[in-house]
Amino acid sequence: MIQRPEYLQWLKNAMNQRLIKVVTGVRRCGKSTMFELFQQHLLETGVKPGRIININFEERENQKLTNWESLYDHIAARLSPRGKHYIFLDEIQIVPDFQRAANALFTKSNVDLYLTGSNSRMKIGDWATMFRGRYIELKMLPLSFREYADAYPFDASLDQKFEDYLANSSFPQTALFVKGRDWDRNLIRMYLESLFDSIIIKDVVESKKIRESSKLDRVVRFLFSNIGSETSLLNISNKIKADTQGMKREMSLHSDTVEKYLEGLLEGHVFYKATRHYIKGKEFLESHAKYYAVDVGLRNMLMGRTQEDRGHVLENVVYLELLRRGCQVHTGRVGAREVDFVALNPRGVTEYYQVAQTLLGNEALERETASLNAIKDHNPKFLLTRDHGFATHNGIQHKNVLQWLLET
Repeated sequence: MIQRPEYLQWLKNAMNQRLIKVVTGVRRCGKSTMFELFQQHLLETGVKPGRIININFEERENQKLTNWESLYDHIAARLSPRGKHYIFLDEIQIVPDFQRAANALFTKSNVDLYLTGSNSRMKIGDWATMFRGRYIELKMLPLSFREYADAYPFDASLDQKFEDYLANSSFPQTALFVKGRDWDRNLIRMYLESLFDSIIIKDVVESKKIRESSKLDRVVRFLFSNIGSETSLLNISNKIKADTQGMKREMSLHSDTVEKYLEGLLEGHVFYKATRHYIKGKEFLESHAKYYAVDVGLRNMLMGRTQEDRGHVLENVVYLELLRRGCQVHTGRVGAREVDFVALNPRGVTEYYQVAQTLLGNEALERETASLNAIKDHNPKFLLTRDHGFATHNGIQHKNVLQWLLET
């Protein structure tokens, strides 16, 4: 199993706290494996196997437990009055009214409860409504570059590992598709196609009751091709109409329909939304936002990979890494200048990030640092590029982005 040290540490820290631990994230990002790793830790620290109850509702033998009362009775019958029991319920959203079983188990002082849920039937805010301050949430993503590099099966340079990370996808399963001394690219592509279809159909089409999947496909392709570019509902609607004008089947998408599709894609964790933050006025603008893909490999599978979009792809990787590090992330603007990311880190410190492929020549340096120089506060400012070496430009820390991605 590929190790996920940061997520494992989160579970260790949360262990035995009187809260329900909820693990969410896109399908196949490693939630079930994370439970396995944590259960292994429990056994290594002396917890008896009988004190661990693990139920995955996607497994056929557990279908009889998809009634919340049957589930509760099944677990309650296995609890002894003394000692802590660790209960893991994987893909819990399959059980209708599961919160009734979870809340009933939570009342027992000898139960430490862990849940996973991945699809868009579990909408943003549902956990808070169901558990009313009784839970904490771990938001999982596919492999970080550091996790991928640690699991990399060949001897290779850091740059080569990163190129494979972008090409192969960050989903854990794809890191295991090795054939001799090479990657099985065909198997990776087939896996990503199957995974993408599963996510779109089960987590978006079915949950949002979408009838015209061809329109959803257009929206998905638009978002993948425009990662890192600011857009709005109206922009998406107008662009799709313009692109299909004169075609046999011209498409007209109302902004309300686009919004419905976006909700499904965000709730299914296919995309993440970064709203605009005006640094000078401390204001936020919800109507204009950038969308980033949960995985660059999915984008490559659907859209192909070109040299022209490498800057936005790198920006996508940095955005996801900031989320992994527990930051609240927005895009920024100071006057007419754009700042790629304004990140509030877990310590409550605001950080500013500018991302670029390379700085060749003084013009590039001036262009990429202009927005950061326009910010007059004294919060940390970072310029991340593929260039090697470390430098400071007027207080701006210039770092190699791959080295930055390897930081804990």
